[in-house]
Amino acid sequence: MLPSLIIATLLLPSFAYHAQMPLSEPHWTVILSREWDVLGPFPIHGREQHFLEPSFPIDVKNRVDLDATYPSAHADGGRVSWSKAQADKDSGILEVSFPDSVRWKALRDTEGWAALQHHAVLKTSLTVYPASGLPPPYLRIQLDGGSYFTIIAPNSTTKIPRWYSGNIYQMERALPRVVELPEVPFSDKPTTYDIFVSGDYERNSEVPAQTIKLKVDFDNVDSEQVVWEATKDVIPDVVSGWTFGDAIGIGLRARDGWWSVHDAQIAHYLKEHLLLKLAPTKFRLAPTQSRILPLTIVQHNDLPHTFTSINVTLVLRRDDPGVNVQHRSADTMTLEISLPVTHLPMWGGPGTNSSSSNPVIKGSYFFGVQDSIPTNFLVIPPKSPGVGRTPILALHGAGVDIFTLAPLGSLWSQALPRQDRSWVMIPSGRTSWGLDWHGPSAEDAWMVLDAVSDILRHSKSDVWGKNKWGIPSTTPSSKSQAIVMGHSNGGQGAWYISERFPDRVLGVIPASAYIKSQSYVPWTMSHSAHFADPFLEAILQTSLTPDDNDLFVGNLHGKDVLAIHGGNDENVPVWHSRELVGVFQNLLNGIDSNISRVEFLEFLDQPHWFPSVLNNEQVQLFIDQLLDRGELDTQSTTDPEAFTLTVAIPAESGSMRGWHVEKLLIPGRLGRVHVCVTQKGSLAVRVDIKTTNILEFSVDPNLSGVLKQNSELWIDGGRMKLDVNISQAGEILYFKAIEPRIWKLNSDSHNTLQLSGRMQTILSSPILANSSELMGPAPLVLVVPDPALHSESAPAGTLSHAMSVALRLSHDLLLYHQLDSEVIFDSEVNSALSKLGSMSALGKGNVVVVGNEAATGLQMALKSGEADFSANDFIDRNAILAKVSVGPEGPDLQPGQGILFLHPHPTKPFAKMALLQSTDTSGVGLERAARLFPIRTGVPVPDWIIIGADDGRGEGNIVATGIWDSEWNWNRAMSWSSTA
Repeated sequence: MLPSLIIATLLLPSFAYHAQMPLSEPHWTVILSREWDVLGPFPIHGREQHFLEPSFPIDVKNRVDLDATYPSAHADGGRVSWSKAQADKDSGILEVSFPDSVRWKALRDTEGWAALQHHAVLKTSLTVYPASGLPPPYLRIQLDGGSYFTIIAPNSTTKIPRWYSGNIYQMERALPRVVELPEVPFSDKPTTYDIFVSGDYERNSEVPAQTIKLKVDFDNVDSEQVVWEATKDVIPDVVSGWTFGDAIGIGLRARDGWWSVHDAQIAHYLKEHLLLKLAPTKFRLAPTQSRILPLTIVQHNDLPHTFTSINVTLVLRRDDPGVNVQHRSADTMTLEISLPVTHLPMWGGPGTNSSSSNPVIKGSYFFGVQDSIPTNFLVIPPKSPGVGRTPILALHGAGVDIFTLAPLGSLWSQALPRQDRSWVMIPSGRTSWGLDWHGPSAEDAWMVLDAVSDILRHSKSDVWGKNKWGIPSTTPSSKSQAIVMGHSNGGQGAWYISERFPDRVLGVIPASAYIKSQSYVPWTMSHSAHFADPFLEAILQTSLTPDDNDLFVGNLHGKDVLAIHGGNDENVPVWHSRELVGVFQNLLNGIDSNISRVEFLEFLDQPHWFPSVLNNEQVQLFIDQLLDRGELDTQSTTDPEAFTLTVAIPAESGSMRGWHVEKLLIPGRLGRVHVCVTQKGSLAVRVDIKTTNILEFSVDPNLSGVLKQNSELWIDGGRMKLDVNISQAGEILYFKAIEPRIWKLNSDSHNTLQLSGRMQTILSSPILANSSELMGPAPLVLVVPDPALHSESAPAGTLSHAMSVALRLSHDLLLYHQLDSEVIFDSEVNSALSKLGSMSALGKGNVVVVGNEAATGLQMALKSGEADFSANDFIDRNAILAKVSVGPEGPDLQPGQGILFLHPHPTKPFAKMALLQSTDTSGVGLERAARLFPIRTGVPVPDWIIIGADDGRGEGNIVATGIWDSEWNWNRAMSWSSTA
């Protein structure tokens, strides 16, 4: 677990258990046993459970021998056995700590927190009681504190377990997971199923105790086919009569069937004040799927304080793929929605908070393109109106829900320093955990900054709109800069987003930050390391390299940094900040053009969190000096004479002084561009450029002051004369290496941005200013085989394995990242691409193809369709296996292996696809591939991977893996195979 603002005791609602249940119930009933069998603990490193079978070391398909023992380095004697545990009768809490078999203190004294990370298997049962004449509904299961669970039918030895991820972080406002019973229960007597939980401890404490809560019930068969899930709503505050943002989201869940939203109407009395518009892309729910419906607010008059809700009537229609529904009354339904509205007076006016507390406004914007993915954020307005100063981006710690009023949310917003003329912006990072401020969480931070600028500029409010409280555009590209601060995980995030996007940063104030996950909780207790080839481990580590803040801190050359840490930090050791500041200062030593100010502020007697950590005299003085410097300096006068830009993944990195890397020569290795201005005068400026592992790069003359004169460029020893007319035109200059150390200026074309580098990139999209392309985040499109139902062996209505995986991924994306997704069949691909985005988001953003049949169907659809895409370039399962062959026989392929790889998008150059495939049709391989999908940070998966049957070796089960080259081809230098 990465550090959080506050680690609090988990308080769980009560959960009643019953010993018996009569069979004459009008509805199906499920009873969860309080008795548990527990096996463990087994040492692992953080996230290693994604490579192991969740039930390691047992096979849940076989009868469990409760008398067996298993090896474990944690336990006295080196072996562990099954033990009994009981969930609390009233609360339902199950606590597992192994106090009698493990000497935790002795382990921690030598191995640190790494020794506390462990895995356990937990087993209990649930009993289903039938209702006469009614088919069983879906189960709704909420697992908090566990990583995975599965349900096993009685006497089932052939059914492939479907592992569902739990809510391991105890995320707020989580929806229960909708689950099918693995086999149809008896209709005339109770049926008992086993339920297995993978318990994985990822925290820090003196005596680690897993706290598990499992709640199981049946879905309400008396409710509508589509249910309003109000906890997922997105609503902005109304400030002096005007909404702070134009995005509204309504949480919806389909109980069964496919449904699309046909219309949204507001109450008549609201229409003179505002309207709500549906997004241009059809919004469709797959069976059991939850999504957030985006609606755009069009406001034309003040909204009176007496209007305390926005009442909306949604009209939904059955929309089964491939079925021409006649829209009978039974195929149409309405939902009445009442969205509560919070009215706030103008900050600083009568009725606002006292001066001792910060006024906080909840705003909204669309994270996705074309009014998709509505998202909330918070802001603290400045004290004074007029021309604003550089705003502050404040990044919260892990587990901090900024929208909870107490205790964590209010604690965070009230602990930030309100400014006289600067806005303080508090993005959510998608959720309270997000992706550790990487990927979509980093995108959210920068997009909130842009959204607030747009809201203040375009709002029609006469009180605070029309740019009366606006934010200055402090860069020539009209993008606002920010002072980035954060605490704990947010402090790490402040380092991260500042190092990757230095041109958007005025200064950095990271507090209580860790350097990188591997330093925070080392991998010294790794189980996989005993079985994995060292070069294989090196390839996997490349997917974590982009998050290593120590490798990229040099990108802050020219920026001021104030790092803060409590000397008695019990969560993130203070040496992290000391070390990272030391690394930065080391890089700056000997640089004649050092214009960075790097300071370290250590509060000797303070713990991890204290209310004044970012709100004190030293921090305020640093902010004031940054603001003054930002207004006095111009971009050209602050250009250092020498600097180095370091990049791991070009698509996840911005520019430094206008210099941007588009492609690496060998992806997977670091790329560097060193720029040195060695001569200035009345004639040409000489700029010496030395590249390391760079294939293509660009320069924005508007951001690079040295290119405003006639420039003589020397790139890797080769001279290139750059006429002043070219640089003064303001167009981005693109350079490409046509041969080693031989460069040319691409005056007529743009470079192509390298999108690959690690599997995690599927969760985000590059944000680039190019009017010819629709770029930015969009709902992920999950393509599944058509039809989605078994026809041979499964009961009628049973979801196919591919469809099950797609729905599980959709649930996880919403839970962990508040990311939207839609599900389509491969037979719908051509229609989706040909209808210009009105039917689907397929042509807008990233795509995930689930199952071998879906990949084959997609390839055939593209070949027969009108899309501008060569089907010969499509990589299906067989093609990738041939592509990664490194010997006469290629990888050692066996049934049950999972295949996961990135691939170019069929039509959009700034989007990509991920394909989940397998070497069998049973679903075993697909399950293994699905568990490597990058829902959580720190799962080391490169561009492509083939993982074999689990034999307790974790990463040692990998058959082959690697990183594509910059053109999506085989990259021998950065690939590994078990047969090589």
